[in-house]
Amino acid sequence: MSRSGYTLPVWVAAAAVAALLPLRGQSAAAEVNLQLQPDDPAAPLQPVPVEAAARLSSERALGMARCDPGDGLDLTRGLPVWVEASWCEAPVAELWLQLEAGEGVGVHAGTAQLCLSAFARQLLECNLRPLVPQGQGLRLRITLPGGQPLAQRTSNAAFGVVDGLALIGTQAAVQRSADPDQLGRARAELARRALDPALARDLVLVIGENGLDLAPNLGLPQPLLLKSGNWIGPLVVAAAEQGVERLLLFGYQGKLIKLAGGIFHTHHHLADGRLEVLTTQAALLGLPLEQLQQLARAGSVDEALRGLAALDAAAAAVLQEQVAAAVEQRSLSYLARHGQSGLRIGAVLFDRQRQICGRGPVGAELWEVFRARHLG
Repeated sequence: MSRSGYTLPVWVAAAAVAALLPLRGQSAAAEVNLQLQPDDPAAPLQPVPVEAAARLSSERALGMARCDPGDGLDLTRGLPVWVEASWCEAPVAELWLQLEAGEGVGVHAGTAQLCLSAFARQLLECNLRPLVPQGQGLRLRITLPGGQPLAQRTSNAAFGVVDGLALIGTQAAVQRSADPDQLGRARAELARRALDPALARDLVLVIGENGLDLAPNLGLPQPLLLKSGNWIGPLVVAAAEQGVERLLLFGYQGKLIKLAGGIFHTHHHLADGRLEVLTTQAALLGLPLEQLQQLARAGSVDEALRGLAALDAAAAAVLQEQVAAAVEQRSLSYLARHGQSGLRIGAVLFDRQRQICGRGPVGAELWEVFRARHLG
């Protein structure tokens, strides 16, 4: 069993608390006690180590932590995290916490706003709120030295995040997409949900942290979400075995398109073939040879579709719907090969701009049903 560490938002929260303590006139500590489950205030606090903290003036203090993601490969290992805390005015009570992106922290290209998941903000708020006097505002400037070159090794830029690493973790503990332990945890979670009548029938398998962050923002109910990572095939089968009746696959088109080619473990070290699958689907639609050649020679799925859209926007839109439909069809075939039937599978894909770009026939139906359930 591999040792699991903490995601980047946890180390940011630890450095923030470490900075706030001397700002309040308290002694710096070698570790801080954090609430790592913002939605469960009764959960016990967990000690998280920090490297240093110091008061810079009566209004400013600096806290430092260093990422430890546990065993396995992770590009944040050893990454220093600096958080400068300072008092500020709170224009309204709800805006008591103000966040600024320093060097190495990812921001949205269109707005220059810090890229922060809902979980990351909740983690900061639940751990800092008890330490900030009522009526007082707190400003945090987050810096990740070395974060910008590390971000170039991620897909951040593909989703419109520039200048550094995004703080998009959706939970405290690291879960690796290709780690067999994650498959075991997901299967155990499916078994737990099977005992709950409210959750047993419906499931949204989400591929990747970006999808897990995006899904609730688009109205998919949080209780239905389960991160699959790269273990899509085994989890689809496990869902059928546990009695799930309606399953929605939600993920980035450059990842989910592999399922349309019959690739059900999607880690790039095992198999790719994305452009080949895209070109095949385009050929099935009857696109002309010149367009097929342009698709096949593109650098990525998104690049290929943007190029096609520039020539024929309608054809690009139809192709994306075709890919989503093929994902649904191949998923059903995969289930049948493993002796399972009776599960309705839909697929909804999003692009690098985090916009919905393709829905299969079943996916379009489940998308509306599940979102209506959330609104209801």
